[in-house]
Amino acid sequence: MYKLMIICCLVILLLLSACAPGLNDRSPERPAGFFWGIWHGWIAPVSLILSLFVSEVSIYEVNNTGFWYDLGFYLAVVGGFGSLAYSRRKKKS
Repeated sequence: MYKLMIICCLVILLLLSACAPGLNDRSPERPAGFFWGIWHGWIAPVSLILSLFVSEVSIYEVNNTGFWYDLGFYLAVVGGFGSLAYSRRKKKS
């Protein structure tokens, strides 16, 4: 059971890394928008770890639409990590 869980985690990590920002799948003609910002915000912790080993991966997509990408990225980071903090606080009470 333990091996199966490790294999599943590695497969999920591999699938998430395929959508990591900075892999040059976006160009100035097709910049990353609001929904890509949300996705990149959600996988920011995975992207951070992956960027230590793969130089092409970054946390933030450079070719983006500006405000809308930033808003999506910010909402995902704050929303994702905020809910984790809330669930931890709730268990302590």
